[in-house]
Amino acid sequence: MGSILPEQDELSGFYLGRRRLPSVVNGLAIFGSYMSAAGMLGNPGLIALTGYDGIAYVLAPMVAWSVLVLLVAEPYHSTSRFTIGDSLALRLRARPAHLAAGITSVVVCLLYLTAQLVGAGALAATVLGIDGDGAQRIVVAGLGLLMVLYVVIGGMRAATLVQGIKAVVLLATGLFVVLAVLSEYGWSPARLLDAAVLHSGFGDPFLEPGIRFHDRTSKIDSISLQLAFVLGAAALPHVLMRIGTVSSGRTARKSAAWAACLVIVFTLFEMVTGLGSAALIGSKAIEEDAASGNTAVLLLAERLGGSFLLTVVSCVAFVTIVAVVAALTLTAAASLAHDVYGATIKRGRVSEKGELVVARLGVGFVGVAAIALSMLAQHLNIAFLVSLAFAIAASALLPALLFNLWWKGFTTRGAVWSMYGGLLVAALLTVLSPAVSGNPTALLPGSDFAVFPLRNPGLISIPVGFLLAWAGSVRDRRQRGGADYTETEIRVLTGAGTGTGRRDS
Repeated sequence: MGSILPEQDELSGFYLGRRRLPSVVNGLAIFGSYMSAAGMLGNPGLIALTGYDGIAYVLAPMVAWSVLVLLVAEPYHSTSRFTIGDSLALRLRARPAHLAAGITSVVVCLLYLTAQLVGAGALAATVLGIDGDGAQRIVVAGLGLLMVLYVVIGGMRAATLVQGIKAVVLLATGLFVVLAVLSEYGWSPARLLDAAVLHSGFGDPFLEPGIRFHDRTSKIDSISLQLAFVLGAAALPHVLMRIGTVSSGRTARKSAAWAACLVIVFTLFEMVTGLGSAALIGSKAIEEDAASGNTAVLLLAERLGGSFLLTVVSCVAFVTIVAVVAALTLTAAASLAHDVYGATIKRGRVSEKGELVVARLGVGFVGVAAIALSMLAQHLNIAFLVSLAFAIAASALLPALLFNLWWKGFTTRGAVWSMYGGLLVAALLTVLSPAVSGNPTALLPGSDFAVFPLRNPGLISIPVGFLLAWAGSVRDRRQRGGADYTETEIRVLTGAGTGTGRRDS
């Protein structure tokens, strides 16, 4: 037994930092791994361009964290060893549960990771004045390979360090920009709103619904997108992996609560920053610089503090991307090594040391794959990838997680149907949506096969995922009445222990 423990410590250290983080530190790291460059740059830009509609859009994450804190964090910690597949395998048949959870987690991470690396290339081109595809690709490849090496060497502890630093720097910089904006208007929010309305180009409608979501289809699309963000945040694999880095379920819930508070605070920062951009720069000037509005924060920083503040904000944006890339790379590698290789291919009969080797190789594989995908997509409009990742998490992973933790009648077939079905429906509807074809801003503007009217599939795919989880369970003749819920129920209700997952097939 003594010869195995060092290996277990080493594997646990690589995946979870040996579960020793305090709740406040882990809350900072969760916030750091969750808050992407899309949130830092995109959300304020959206508010600056669309006013009320943008504010309503960025408020979704504030609601999302209640699902994670109240329903997922503590019971998930008590039933999972390393991955989502472990939580499912505690009561379900291990191989199909691990395989489905592993594949779905890798897809979500790769989508998110590709978007982050493409964002890094665009940011480098904007901020550093880099011209030419070759120079942008060098920046992206350098960032990706740096993160691969960093995570291979340090694992979760290294990722925690960069995520914690990113969180502190991001909050400090955000607070400074907010104070600088308010000082321009005598610390009066009312004067800031008046200035934003005046320079937005829309007048009073800037603070009313309808600028971005002006017809029935766009309004329904907004609901679909909000639903994906609200529910998907509670099932993002890289956020759930961070839940396991503390010693108990109660500490996990406190960590999620700290992260939720930080997300709320930063969302308020985004609102002030977006309104400040509209007031000080003007919505038309922002749109002329970048139609997406992603440069609003950079323009505002230059207006408030010149090249110095612009450089600071740009560096924070790069650190933000680095932190999220580290979290996603490690999580995808863990899913490949633990769920796909260890539990499925090797049927659970793999040494801890062998799995650790595969996990480190997996980091390299995931990193190289994401770099290659981002190279191909450097000049494509892939903004939909982030929302698709959230939609898949909400459609495929969340139904399986919630039913596994809270429903006695849940079975392996229900889990497999919901994960594969939710993934396929979300992906298929996105391919057939206006995000991919049929308009000038689509991924393939020259083609038109958009038969599904919504850009985000969440409104359809999320109910389908839950329906498949229920239907697969009630029709499962192998586990009539549900898989054995005894141990999972005890862990959910008492918070005792950490699930290791059964090894049966």
